[in-house]
Amino acid sequence: MRAVLTDAHNENSCPLTLGEGVHSNDGPRVTGPPDTAANSLLPSAERRRAASSDAGRSVDTETRDEMRALFQKRLGSFGLMFAGIFGIFFIWRLGSALSGDDSPSQAFLPWQALAVFTFFGLWWVCRGRQRSEVFLQVMEFGCLCVAGASATMMCLRVSYAARPDVILLLCLTYVLIARAIMVPSSGRRTFGYGLFFAVPFLISVYFIHRLNHDPSIYTAVADSRLRLAAATLAPRWTVIGGLWWLAALIIQTATSNVIYGLRKEVRDARRLGQYTLTEKLGQGGMGAVYRARHALLRRPCAIKLLPPDKFGPESVARFEREVQLTAELTHPNTIRVFDYGRTPDGVFYYVMEHLEGAALDSIVAEAGPLPAGRVIHVLDQVAGALIEAHGIGLIHRDIKPANIFLSWQGGVPDVAKVLDFGLVKQLNQAELEGTQHQPLTRDNSVTGTPQYMAPEAITSPDGVDARADLYALGAVGYYLLTGEHVFSGHSLIEILSQHLHTAPVPPSERLGRPMPEDLEQLILACLRKPPDDRPASARDLQRALRACDVPSWAEDDARDWFDTHAESLRARRSRVSLDGSQTVAVDLDDRGSFLSKRRA
Repeated sequence: MRAVLTDAHNENSCPLTLGEGVHSNDGPRVTGPPDTAANSLLPSAERRRAASSDAGRSVDTETRDEMRALFQKRLGSFGLMFAGIFGIFFIWRLGSALSGDDSPSQAFLPWQALAVFTFFGLWWVCRGRQRSEVFLQVMEFGCLCVAGASATMMCLRVSYAARPDVILLLCLTYVLIARAIMVPSSGRRTFGYGLFFAVPFLISVYFIHRLNHDPSIYTAVADSRLRLAAATLAPRWTVIGGLWWLAALIIQTATSNVIYGLRKEVRDARRLGQYTLTEKLGQGGMGAVYRARHALLRRPCAIKLLPPDKFGPESVARFEREVQLTAELTHPNTIRVFDYGRTPDGVFYYVMEHLEGAALDSIVAEAGPLPAGRVIHVLDQVAGALIEAHGIGLIHRDIKPANIFLSWQGGVPDVAKVLDFGLVKQLNQAELEGTQHQPLTRDNSVTGTPQYMAPEAITSPDGVDARADLYALGAVGYYLLTGEHVFSGHSLIEILSQHLHTAPVPPSERLGRPMPEDLEQLILACLRKPPDDRPASARDLQRALRACDVPSWAEDDARDWFDTHAESLRARRSRVSLDGSQTVAVDLDDRGSFLSKRRA
């Protein structure tokens, strides 16, 4: 049992469970730790300010942690890139030296080697454990100093005719611009780095021309100003170099400002009140699902968003109804909803528990047909969730393997969770006329997943009852036992027509081996065409499942299975969308002519 305190119009509301606080008609009754009790005695305005302050501090801490982790990751990539760049020139210079080149620039070899090992060391340090921000900043500054010293020592050895000042300008500005692109940094910090390294650069440029300038290297056709004395020419080239450095500094600072600002905008966009989106889990017909984290509770959750391209009166109403109806369900095998609301820019969202595990379609795709004991274990739990839903007048209408998730709950594996009530329909519409729960299915259309649709959902979608869910659950059981859908075909019409007119092949015949007869007959009973021939209710189905004589599926069996397949399931989850089989809406304007042709 749990209590959820939410505000439909407040995206900052947070979930409460028993033990954290229960709201009753007598006022808040605190059952939490002492600091929670003390806080509840504050005036409401002070409590809100305190909560807001705590949330702000928590969000700020998380933001700093995220930025530090990103800084370390990008700094490591920056170090690896320049270790490779300096390494290329080092190998080329080393090859020249081994081939007999005795140019004075060979004296640069030790400095090149130092730059390579310094940047490689930066990458090595950043790829290990978490480092403090101060340590990372010191490492960054040290590597930049080594890169600047290496480039300067090279240019002091390069022939004056090769324009070492231009080479030095390119080397240093490339390093700093690359840093502005790759390493998260504010424009102010980037500007500070540019000013700091401008001093040794300009000093180097001045002395390169002051000490090495020789007017005799220029021919008579050269600009006469190139043949001026070194004392005159050195300041001029220094000023020109300073102008180029200023241009590079502007580019560096602007780049940092833009990229740093975009990162901040992305962080802000990922926040929904006190929830921060961390990873996209999947995309379905009714919205995208993200892993998220609550700023205060620090527990993972999942947030479903209604994407902008789905906006419209019917989509918005269906999305809100999905939340409200799911929140009414409290069965442990139904996904729990904690919170819902709208963002300031009008995006609808709701927050639900985050599940660790895999959907049934992924499990079958990973390991093939399931043992009969495990199939009964799963169907029993789903039937329990449907007992509650049907008991309050709700049918799911989209029961399928992708909407049944096997999760870990409190260390217990193979706990089934029924997901996605976006297609839920009220059974007693007459009693609900004029209320907030209105039918949202368009007239003369059928909505669902073709492989799991009951015949009556095709012929009279507005008249389906709870037995349509039992048909779909039977189709799920068939899929779990055989690894194949009950019916398949090359087109949607072919699949739907088989649901209407074709008897399913018994699972044992499909597999080519015997299976428990009572379980097979129960699955086939759920798949009978007339609704009256199926089990009368989800409770009757559950009783029949528990009466089947099959080897039981133990908790240790589930643990062993997940231990074996955990890695491949994680890899599969990164490739497969959350919904698996697609949910479609079929226009049935021509349904009559289609059925007539099929009978003919």
